[in-house]
Amino acid sequence: MTVTATPERWVSKLGQWRLWVYAALAVLMGALLLQAGHKLMTELSYGAIVDAVRATPATALLLSALATAASYYALTFYDRTALAYAGARLPQRVVAKTAFIAYALSNTIGLGVLTGGAVRMRLYGAAGLEAGLVSRAIVFNAAGFGIGVVVVGAAALVWGAGTVQTVFGTPPGLLRAMAVVVLLAAGAFIGFCRRGGEMVLRGVVLRLPSASLALQQLWISAIDVVAAAAALWCLLPAGAIAFPAFVGFFALAIALGVISHVPGGLGVFEAVMLLALGGHVPAEQLAGALVVFRVVYYLLPLALAVTLLAGAEWQRGAATPVVKAAAGLSPLLLSAYTWVVGVVLLVSGVTPATEEATDWLARTLALPVVEAAHFLGSIAGLALLFVARGMFLRLDASWWAGLALALFSLLLCLPKGIALSEGVLLLVLAGALAVSRKQFNRRAALFSQAFTWGWLAAVGAVVAAITALLFFVYRDVAYANQVWWQFEFDGYAPRSLRALVAVCLITLVVALSRLWRRPQAVMVKPDGGALEQAARIVRAQPSAGAGLVMMGDKSLMVSDSQRAFIMFGRRGRSWVALYDPVGPVGEWTELVWRFVELARESGGRAAFYQVRPEGLPVYLDAGLRVHKLGECALVDLPSFSLQGKQRANLRHGVARAQREGLSFEVLAPDAVAGVYDELRAISDAWLADHQTAEKAFSLGAFRRDYVLRQPVAVVRQGERMVAFATLLRTDLAVEASVDLMRQLPDAPRSAMDFLFAQVILHFKAEGLQRFNLGMVPLSGMAQHPLAPNWHRLGRLLFNHGENFYNFQGLRAFKEKFDPVWEPRYLASPGGFAPFFILADVAALIAGGLRKVMGK
Repeated sequence: MTVTATPERWVSKLGQWRLWVYAALAVLMGALLLQAGHKLMTELSYGAIVDAVRATPATALLLSALATAASYYALTFYDRTALAYAGARLPQRVVAKTAFIAYALSNTIGLGVLTGGAVRMRLYGAAGLEAGLVSRAIVFNAAGFGIGVVVVGAAALVWGAGTVQTVFGTPPGLLRAMAVVVLLAAGAFIGFCRRGGEMVLRGVVLRLPSASLALQQLWISAIDVVAAAAALWCLLPAGAIAFPAFVGFFALAIALGVISHVPGGLGVFEAVMLLALGGHVPAEQLAGALVVFRVVYYLLPLALAVTLLAGAEWQRGAATPVVKAAAGLSPLLLSAYTWVVGVVLLVSGVTPATEEATDWLARTLALPVVEAAHFLGSIAGLALLFVARGMFLRLDASWWAGLALALFSLLLCLPKGIALSEGVLLLVLAGALAVSRKQFNRRAALFSQAFTWGWLAAVGAVVAAITALLFFVYRDVAYANQVWWQFEFDGYAPRSLRALVAVCLITLVVALSRLWRRPQAVMVKPDGGALEQAARIVRAQPSAGAGLVMMGDKSLMVSDSQRAFIMFGRRGRSWVALYDPVGPVGEWTELVWRFVELARESGGRAAFYQVRPEGLPVYLDAGLRVHKLGECALVDLPSFSLQGKQRANLRHGVARAQREGLSFEVLAPDAVAGVYDELRAISDAWLADHQTAEKAFSLGAFRRDYVLRQPVAVVRQGERMVAFATLLRTDLAVEASVDLMRQLPDAPRSAMDFLFAQVILHFKAEGLQRFNLGMVPLSGMAQHPLAPNWHRLGRLLFNHGENFYNFQGLRAFKEKFDPVWEPRYLASPGGFAPFFILADVAALIAGGLRKVMGK
């Protein structure tokens, strides 16, 4: 019997071997790096590379810059097609600016989906796009780039197979055949798109983009990759290698660099190019071209992006929401740019100045000035690496430190060796910081926050690379004990060694001191005074759900102004804040950052449960990722009534309840004590009937001190009370909600419909704006073909998880009131953290993991 290998089977097989594929790629890239490093150490010299860089013709630099501009211009159209596929439209100026800033950042730092994604989420969100649409566009963008690189590389291979064969030893005919297969697959894909069909991969239905959109994406990819390749090719000696073959090598190097997740593919990209072009281009000229390419294609766009954001900050007073959101990205880009400048200063500290500069220094300055400038310049570079983290955290102390270090390093550029290029970078940094002062609004000491393992590892990697660079540059210098004490104008080797030792020692001291520093976080439940203070804050803001703080089961983090707070619970490593911060929006940013940092410093993971869309930029800025939890039903009270076709079922239910003798009443808090025993009896009967226990955290529990603080809506049948609901509202009269909802097992079936309808009409009569019916978990998950796996899992549970939770029944009940559905999100770290956090949330609500499995 013949078995047909369907695409689904191949995808399934690929999924089974995915880990092995990643491991093989890691080994391959490690081997490439080792081989390239060996080639660099044995065949090249620092002096030859510097000479090659200095010999780069001005016309080559200009052509490379123009090709870079063309590549980045093409990159902006990635976003345009991605938004079109997601079903969103924005002005081209907004798309172009967002895409350029996102790519300038992600190309340099790496982790494009995270860094560039955060930029898109913030700017496109400010332009009015819902987070789900932005997420789809980000996924389509990444997929389009990957497919485009493969197709462009295959097309280049058709023309350049003969050149590639000289490197890999593969017959040109086989290479061309492989490339043609890839191109035919791309043509077949466009054919599928033209039919508007769907593909089923691993049980997931993927709607294909239109043929025109797919063709646009391929053309954009072709222009982008070809222009980026031209930016490097123009820097090579004329006639060294044919351009089509070069594009194939370039596409392969870019793809491996992206897969490696190394910032900018640094090292991986160079390794592939050195291996591929070693037989066509002199090694020192190729290395020099790669150095210049890094500056032109990566560093200059990042500096331009920082300048653009500085301009946005300059005009933010009377600007659009998008411009203001762009100004808010200043700390993120300035953090990345500060890191790059710090690395440049460290590189400068272990490399010699030119002979002309050395001669001028010997004639003009005293030797101690030159020695001190070189030594202090390296220390300043290391300091900038640590200051960059403070900038990411928006600390005001980091702003002052960054500006002072930039100006101080600017003064050192001359005595170090007339370092004009460093001076330009430092001027851009100082200028951007000068106009972005307002964005660093967190008043905290620079070393008040512990450095994470990841940040310290990154600093350590930089120091290790600088050490390797030093031994490469001065490998011909004979080492002896006396070298440490040589003080001469041209004694750059001992000068660099002294600076490097100081850098290593300071790094070690900072790492040990910061890693040993762990705050002792003690979770204390609020006392009566703290609850009264929280109650005052709740009454002065619009969110009715914030009244759950009066349960007293959650810890509080209060702002310095005592006008806002975060209520949170802790289980295991999860620190979970319930809702957005409570209080004025201007207080949110500082509270969120403090909460995230306290959790991280204590070895935990911070999360915010059931946050609203308008607060998402705050969580993204704090380094969290956003995951949709479901949708909240909000009833617009001014327009609500029981009349009309849409409310027919609800109207009939209320009429039936009235025929059954049900009546409605709202009891003020001071009147609740008189009926407390009746309420307790109803609550106990309801719990026994549902075989469940009291909940906590995001739900209220029937406790005397809690129930007696709230108004209570009751439903009676004759003189007998059969149902009740505790009510939440604030003094602003904006939003109202219910908390505890309970009825007797033998209450009429219409009791709950009647209770909710009458409560909504009651708050409408009091002039409130909206009534919060609460969230339906997993409701409204995206059905788009590019929806993240999180949404696919959510849809699966919503559609087929009725044995675990009445998802669809709950939504159907709330649909009776014709609400507006607003998304609710979980803001948390990425990876598998959301699953652990949600498990801990369930345990916090149920009172333990054992109770989660029951009711």
